[in-house]
Amino acid sequence: MNNVALAGRLTRDPDVRYTDGGSTIARFSIAVNRRFKTDNGPTADFISCVAFGKTAEFVEKYFFKGMKIDLTGRIQTGSYTNNEEMKVYTTDVVCESVEFGESKSSGQQSNSKGGFLPSDPGDGFMNVSDSIDEELPFK
Repeated sequence: MNNVALAGRLTRDPDVRYTDGGSTIARFSIAVNRRFKTDNGPTADFISCVAFGKTAEFVEKYFFKGMKIDLTGRIQTGSYTNNEEMKVYTTDVVCESVEFGESKSSGQQSNSKGGFLPSDPGDGFMNVSDSIDEELPFK
């Protein structure tokens, strides 16, 4: 059985492309911390991932460099010949499902009411006063 489950952080923004037929392909890599570390050895693995279709559209819309992602998929190997006529072997995780690895608020500061304040004030939402109910034509 070829199943992979990973949790890591995107090392760069996804590279999204579209086929002539309109399908979406998102390529990205994630850094996955190693559970056991050795002296002077690497502490993380960098894994190439690819998503197709609706999964790729989801990745394109909601994920960017530094975000934590949880994914499941399968390992796919391949090869190609580069410009120097050398055979290059590839290994990718083909994503079958992706999820947010942390809540949106985990990177934000808490306010006095127990809610969260966005770290970026340009979050796309405007402040609405509490007296808005008095101005509505219906209730």
